[in-house]
Amino acid sequence: MLLRNLPWFIILALIAEILGTVGGFGSSVFFVPMASYFLDFQSVLGITAVFHLSSNLTKIGFFRKGIDKRLLVYLGIPAVLFVIVGAWLSKFVDPKYLSLSLGIFLLLFGGFYLIQQQNEMKPTNRNAFAGGAASGFLAGLMGTGGAIRGAFMAAFNLKKETFIATSAFIDFGIDLSRTVVYGLNGYIHKHDLYLIPILAVVSVIGTYIGKRILDRVTQEQFRRFVLIIIVSLGLVTLALHLFTQQGQ
Repeated sequence: MLLRNLPWFIILALIAEILGTVGGFGSSVFFVPMASYFLDFQSVLGITAVFHLSSNLTKIGFFRKGIDKRLLVYLGIPAVLFVIVGAWLSKFVDPKYLSLSLGIFLLLFGGFYLIQQQNEMKPTNRNAFAGGAASGFLAGLMGTGGAIRGAFMAAFNLKKETFIATSAFIDFGIDLSRTVVYGLNGYIHKHDLYLIPILAVVSVIGTYIGKRILDRVTQEQFRRFVLIIIVSLGLVTLALHLFTQQGQ
């Protein structure tokens, strides 16, 4: 099926990479549901982790001057630790219930900060730890946790360069860890390896286009865009969950 639809797969992966760059929290939140139309869920987890390694290296290269070292420690370390737990548990948990919880959280969290512009989350170490742990755990369990991390980082009201660079650096650690666990789980298949160089090229092109778009938007436009994407993802996640349940 995938070989017949490879051009569509590449186009959708490119769109996911552009949106992930502009949104600042990576392409997996778009790529995972898209790739699920072409591959089984375990293969999607495996290929997403490998794809994201090249994607985040590209983002680090483009935005490396904006990295926030404090968030790397307080948000990044728990993210890397909890992604290992989530990746291991992915063998045992039905993701449909988690997708419902994720959709509700994104909708409420993003909607709150869109409506209450002045009520920003306090940039405390506790909040950073909570965001890192939640995003890492869901990244390992469901293949995507960047929207959770994006929600917490957007609430910190970071500059767009800092937002993207720090998120990409943390994501790289997350993907490196879960790639190892997914490999041990048997999610990375030899017959899918031809996609890796294709997706590596997609990550470079998509990140470059996303960076050019970001150069043309203001800080406030960027923050609102991130929150709107988070709310939209919450709605789409809930809609897909309900559609899947009705089809069973």
